[in-house]
Amino acid sequence: MKKKIITRPIWILSLVSLFTDVSSEMLYPVMPLFLKSIGFSILLIGILEGLAEATAGLSKGYFGQLSDAKGKRVPFIRFGYLLSALSKPMMALFAYPLWIFFARTSDRLGKGIRTSARDAYLSDQTTKEHKGKVFGFHRTFDTIGAFMGPIVALILLHFYPQQYKLLFMLAIFPGIVSILLTFLLKEHTPTIPVHKTKPTFFSFIAFVRLSPVHYKRLVIGLLLFTLFNSSDVFLLLVMKQAGFSDVNLILAYIFYNLIYAIFAYPIGALADRIGLKTLLVVGFFLFAVVYAGFAFNTNAIIFFALLFIYGIYAACSESIGKAWITNIVPQHQTATAIGAFTAFNSLATMLASSAAGVIWFLWGSAATMCLSAAAVAVVALYFIIFVPYKHHTS
Repeated sequence: MKKKIITRPIWILSLVSLFTDVSSEMLYPVMPLFLKSIGFSILLIGILEGLAEATAGLSKGYFGQLSDAKGKRVPFIRFGYLLSALSKPMMALFAYPLWIFFARTSDRLGKGIRTSARDAYLSDQTTKEHKGKVFGFHRTFDTIGAFMGPIVALILLHFYPQQYKLLFMLAIFPGIVSILLTFLLKEHTPTIPVHKTKPTFFSFIAFVRLSPVHYKRLVIGLLLFTLFNSSDVFLLLVMKQAGFSDVNLILAYIFYNLIYAIFAYPIGALADRIGLKTLLVVGFFLFAVVYAGFAFNTNAIIFFALLFIYGIYAACSESIGKAWITNIVPQHQTATAIGAFTAFNSLATMLASSAAGVIWFLWGSAATMCLSAAAVAVVALYFIIFVPYKHHTS
């Protein structure tokens, strides 16, 4: 009898991510509007988001290593999703800056606690031959949530204009569904050894230093890519410059997530057949094409065509990169390996967006887009020449 690839735990965890993303993405388009409505300046919003993302990024490394050390996945997954779900209505209760900082940072800390353990749990559920399918399947559901969330927000704000606090309170309901679903998950990782030494907050750095050369080369390449992959907000700003209305920008963001969701699983399955490296490199070249197009285009139809390509690029990138990482490290170090990468990746993301903002300010949007396109094409060549695709064999 043929063994099922997409098992019950994978379905459950994918649904957990879907409902969590509905909750998060309901708020993503209106977060700056809400913060400004309660008196936050642009500078304070920037500090808040930077602190929140740094918290999420650095904590991924620590909690990933802690998950491996304890030989447990589910408690980290469950508590991480619980913390994120509870933090959203917390933001609507009080308008004090310190309280908002606490609530927003709690949300991102929840992401930091769960992410590495969740990805390791997915990896534990399958074999090296099917990692692309499994991570692609999960990413499909995650992105469906990102597709549905802004639609829910648009509908609610249409009937209740500027009722941002109501939106934050309602966001708890899909969050509750996600929490309840986590109680259906069971530990399926009996082969993970329990280590006696408890990791320190930054001990994941030592793991990177002592990691296999293939892991180092892969992570270096992925981080180089991230340094030139600024926030998608910059793409939306280019479209805004070209005359898109706020509603059309949200619709464009929804369209991108729809394409991403549609292609994540089939591209993951294709990657299992022709190689994870091949699809990742293809994704980098597609990214370069999109950014080059954004540098010079002003036509709305072409923007949507470029977003279509950008959705395919996205399906070729994050989930495939994580699947590749899980294939080149031992099972008992999976969460540590993913956590270390995502920790450094979060810092690289902050640097990328900051640098993009400076370049935009000094030389304009076209220079920002062109530099990213050219640099990522070079990163693709780095992968072709210096990063062989190999499995962990022990």
